[in-house]
Formats: sequence, C-alpha cells, structure tokens
Amino acid sequence: MGFRDAMGRTRLAGSVLLWPSAALAADEGLTPTGSLVLLLSLLVLLLAWLAIASHRRREREQRAHLQAQQEREQQLRLSLWASSELFWRYDLQKRALEVIRVTPDQDDRLTVHADIGEHPQIHEDDLPRVLDRLRAYLRGESQLFVSEHRMRGEDGQWQWMRVRGRTIGHDADGRVARIAGTARNIDSLRELESQNQIAAEVMRNMAESVAVMDDAFRFVAVNPAFSRMTGYSEDEVIGRETSVLNGDRHEDAFYQQARRAIQAQEAWSGEMWQQRKDGSDFLCAMQCNQIRETGTRNRLYVLVTSDITERRRIEQELRYLANYDPLTNLPNRTLLSERLSRAIVEARRRGTRLALLFLDLDNFKNVNDSLGHATGDRVLRAAAQRLQEVAGQDRTVARISGDEFAVVLADITDPAEADQCATRIITAFDAPLRLDDRYEFTISPSIGISVFPDHAQVPTELLKHADTAMYQAKGGGKRAFLRYADAMDVDIRRRANLIVALRKAAGRGELSLVYQPERVLADGRCGAVEALLRWTSPEHGNIGPDEFIPLAEESGVIVEIGEWVLQEACRTLASWQRAGVDPRVKVSVNVSALQLLRSDLPGAVNAALRDSGLPASALELELTESVLMANAEVASERLRTFRTLGVSIAVDDFGTGYSSLSYLHRLPINTLKIDKAFIDGLASPDDHEDATITTTIIAMARTLGLQVVAEGVETAGQLSFLEQSACDVAQGYWISRPLPAEACLQFLLEAQARARARLDPATPPA
Repeated sequence: MGFRDAMGRTRLAGSVLLWPSAALAADEGLTPTGSLVLLLSLLVLLLAWLAIASHRRREREQRAHLQAQQEREQQLRLSLWASSELFWRYDLQKRALEVIRVTPDQDDRLTVHADIGEHPQIHEDDLPRVLDRLRAYLRGESQLFVSEHRMRGEDGQWQWMRVRGRTIGHDADGRVARIAGTARNIDSLRELESQNQIAAEVMRNMAESVAVMDDAFRFVAVNPAFSRMTGYSEDEVIGRETSVLNGDRHEDAFYQQARRAIQAQEAWSGEMWQQRKDGSDFLCAMQCNQIRETGTRNRLYVLVTSDITERRRIEQELRYLANYDPLTNLPNRTLLSERLSRAIVEARRRGTRLALLFLDLDNFKNVNDSLGHATGDRVLRAAAQRLQEVAGQDRTVARISGDEFAVVLADITDPAEADQCATRIITAFDAPLRLDDRYEFTISPSIGISVFPDHAQVPTELLKHADTAMYQAKGGGKRAFLRYADAMDVDIRRRANLIVALRKAAGRGELSLVYQPERVLADGRCGAVEALLRWTSPEHGNIGPDEFIPLAEESGVIVEIGEWVLQEACRTLASWQRAGVDPRVKVSVNVSALQLLRSDLPGAVNAALRDSGLPASALELELTESVLMANAEVASERLRTFRTLGVSIAVDDFGTGYSSLSYLHRLPINTLKIDKAFIDGLASPDDHEDATITTTIIAMARTLGLQVVAEGVETAGQLSFLEQSACDVAQGYWISRPLPAEACLQFLLEAQARARARLDPATPPA
C-alpha cells in the first residue's frame, strides 16, 4: 500500500517501516505516540492485505483442484461410458454393493447413477463359481478378482458380465474389507466368441481342405482335412509357400498364372494337380476368396480344396461306358451312331460312298446256354479282336448288342469293296477263336450290308437296312452275307406281322396238332405217334412249321405254344385210350432249346400229365441232336429230371450233328431217330454210304440199349432195308402221313386190329 507526497510521488508503506521516526517527524510533525498509532494501523492494514491475498490464492488453488478433479471425473465417466463398463464397490462386512453407471442425458451430458444393494443378482447356476473365485482371491491365490457370469440387467434380463476387482480397504485385523472394480457387458463378445468357436469347429470338421494364406502365398492356417489330404501336418506347412504342393503335372508357369488370377479376383475357382507329401498326385477342385485381416487390413486368401481324383476317374469311366462296350472295349451303339453321322457328312462332302456291315454270330445263344455266360463273354472278346484285325485298326468296329457287331467302311468308291470285306471276315472266322492256351472255339458270322447313299441317308436307316440284310443272310443258311435290297423290307414286314399274329394264335384257336404214327417193325403195331404243330391264320392262311417255328423261337412265344402242345397232345392220347387205343402207344412231343433251357419244362410236363391223367411212360420228348450237344451240361441235368419222372427222351435228326454214340450213352436218353437225309439215300442202290451209316447207327444203338427210329420212310425198299437191318421203328409217308386227331384214332384202331389178326388169324378185323 502507499500514499502520495506533496510532490505527487507515491511512497510505499514499507519505506515508513524502515525509517518511521524520521519520516513522521519530518513530514507530519507528529508526536512519538501518534507515530506509534499510525504504525500499528499500517501494520493491521498490511496483515489484512496479506490475509486477503492468501485467501484468494487458496480459492484459486481450490478452484483449480476442483476443476482438475471434475476433469478427472469427467474423463472417468467418459472412459466408463465409452467402454460400456460399470464401476462397483463391495463392502464385505456390510455385504453392500454399490454400482455406478454413467449414461448420457437428453443434452448428451454424462450423468452418474449409483445403485446400492445388499447382494449382486447373479444367476444361480453361476453363483458357486463366482464365490469360488472370490474366496480364491481373498486367500491371496490371485492378484486380481476376475469372473465371467450372468447378472440381471436393468431390463430384468440375464446378461453376461466380465467383472474385475481389487482390494481398496482392510479392517483392523488386516483382512480385506472392501473391493472395487469394473464390470462390462460381454453378451456381444461372447456371441462373437461363440461364432468364432463355431467357425473354428466347422473348419476343423470340414471334409474339404481349408487353408489360409498371406499375400505372399505362405500358409497361415490349415485344418485337419488339409493334413489328411496332403499328408503334411500343420506345423510342417505354416510359414511355407504353397509351392510345397506343386507337382510335375503342370509347368511352373501354370502355377504362376493361377497366383496372378487369385490376386486379381475377389473370388477364384479352378482345378489343378497337386502332390502329396508321399509324392502321389491328386486332382483338386479349388475355391479361393480374398479377405482382409482384422486390424491390419492385410490381404489373406482362404482356399477351400476338394480331392476330386476319384470323382474324375468315375466320370471318365461313365463317359467311357456311355461310348464303349466294357466287355470288348469296342465303341458301342451310341458312339457308332456318332461316328457314322460324321462319316456320312464327310462322304456327302467328298462325293464318296460308305458301307455299314451288320454282323451277327450264328447260334451264339446256344453257346451261352450250353457253356455259360462266362465262356460266351470270352467268345465275344475273341470275336471282337478277330473282327478288328480283319477290318483294320483304322476302321470303326462296334459292338451293337449281344452278339451283334458293326463295321463302318468309309470313303469307298464301289459297293463291291464292302462285299470283299464281308468275304474276308467270313473266311477269317473259319479259323477257331483261341479263348486261352487250352481252349479254341469255332463260330461263323452272318453279315448284312447297307450302302450310303444307295440305301439310306441317315445312320438309323443304314443300321435298319443292314440289320434287315443280315437276317436275310441268316435265314438263307447262315455263314453268308447279303447286300440290302428293297424287296427285303417285304420279308421283314411279313416276319413282323407273323410274330404279332403268332402271339395271339393259341388264344384264338388257330393252332392245331396232326399226328404221324410210328410202326414197330417187329410186330407191325403202332408204338407211338409224333405230334406235329400246324398253324392256320385267318390273315395269312396256312403257315408252314419251317417258317413259323423259328419265329416262335426268336420271339420267345415258343414257350407258351410248347405248353399248349403238351396239354393238347396228352389230352388227345388220353381220349384215344378211352376209345380203345393200346395203352402202350406213346405220344412224342418236340421240344426246342428255349423250352429246355429257359422255361419250367418239368412243371409244364407234370401239369400236362396230371390234367390228362396219363402216366409218364405215355409221353416222349424229342430234342434235336444239335440242341443236346450245344447245351450238353444243362441238357443232361434237365433230362435226368424227366428220366426220374418216367418220361422217355428221344434224339431227333440224329446223324446231322457232331456227337458220338458213346457220349450220348452218358445222357439219359431212350431213342435215336435217324435223320431223313440218310434214309433218302437207301432208295438208291448205288448209295452205299448212307446204307453203311444207317446200319452202323442201328448196330451201335442196339449195343448201347437204345431204340432206333428211322424217319422219312417213303418207299417199300427203304422199309425192307430197315427190317433187314433190325431197325426197331419206322416213320414216314410209307407208313402214314400226318393225320388229324380223329383220322389218326381210326388209323390206330385199324392198325391194332391188323396186328392182332397177324398174331391170331382167327380174330376178325375190327
């Protein structure tokens, strides 16, 4: 503080203190007492000023401290609010919990809310675990109390909280009295962790290989499927480049190009060969996607790989099976049609011809039936190889189906070239097919030929016409070839119409039987009659057996017709016996290979005998020599079944096949019927060969205990020769033509009367 002097200068009070007496005395002329009073007044003022200054300084300090505290509280509030955490204090002695929350108000100012309660509302399932951790902390087993558990939120719902706390106070005994810390809602975090766990579990259990790579194509992570697929463990590949899997099937440039494509695209897919740890190759289907690493934003690649080696192999096999015959490895019908189409287009462009040869193996069904399908397959493989060798490796040779093959002769100028090829094929098949080191087999082909553009313009028509020509060649005697002609279609249509009509013939009553008697030469009686099938069609007239029997066998309807013949023949003989025919007379029924091998012939025979009431000894089954020899094993088994029943077995047309009497003796047969071709030769006095064969057959058959029947006896000379040669039975026009049932009954009764008359001349004829 100061004052002004007379000169207007300000003087400090301090200067008065330095020189009080002189100043007062000089300036005011005061007494010592007055000076003392003045001095005291100034001192009081100074002290007051100092007190005020100190108070103001303290106020400023308090305001600064309060402001700093408020700022710290605000920062704490902001931190708690930003982290979504709560502050809590827990008094263990009072068991009181204080929870402090920070929330923004309407003006976005942060407000503190304190909730005080006795106990935290912890889920009952989590409470034991929380208490265990709290006790462990209080025992000093951990430096920080940490727990994750469910607590009830303000909305009444349970929410997961992560709680941390420390000791903030002790009691007089040094024990923990108060704990404080923070708590945070971790519902979203636990959900994210759960999703991550699920994703990790899915990745771990995926059947596909999953690998994560960095931008330098180094492995960052792999799943177990990767290790199973490649043979490398996770530790062996992490940090290594993907080139560790590169194989020799691709050039290095291929892998580099794939890397550039992966880097350039958000999503990439492709296929490539990779190599396992053991050096084996496998084909991969790959799907690669780019992602960004959280935080760093570095580029990562997630590569999902499937081993498609086996799938691709199966696909290739399916494609092969779709186009090739697996038995012969020849193109199948589908690929044949495709190549034939291309050949037609090329022939049309160049103005040339092409020929299609349609080939069928003669009597191949007998091979399957007699020797089994395994042997049949070996024959087909050998035939396919022979055919390819003859046609040439540059020709398309295809297996159409079964025993049917085709050869495409492209770029020919003259149809005669196709004829020459067919001739070479037929000649080549004269040599036996070698099945293995021990077995050979001989089979002949029948071939039909169609020519583009002469006969057809499209593959289907060429195939149809070649097939038609083949059937004509087969019908003409087999082991032959024919070129298609328009007239053949008439025959084919007739065949098709006859087959359709034949299927309905039995039901319409169009079939009938005629019977040709067989004479026993020793006593002149009729020992048997052979049942012969006839067909009279309202649309086609009388159809000869030589025409409709092969059609019936080809279409399979022979089985149904054969059953009808058995029933009708047995029923007729039974009615004859009731009319007085000798019960020793048998009825003989012809049986085809299809009936013997592929039908329930024993069942049909039993049914016919049962329905007619005939004994089994009254029935005889006739099978041709070729049927027996072509199906020897199966035939032998079936024949023994009939022998057990008591049914007789006769071998028809004997002498035309290749069997031996010694082999036939091992079969359960009763009768040999000498083929008419040998009997015809007996009419010529110069034909000693047929006479020798006939007498030899008769003599050997008698030695083996077999009955001999001579077929086709048409002259007295033939009959006389047979009687002199001790033949047992004669059959033919000289004895009787085939007769309808009523006429045959009359013939049998008259023959019986004549036989009795010869034995007893006193007996008058019937």
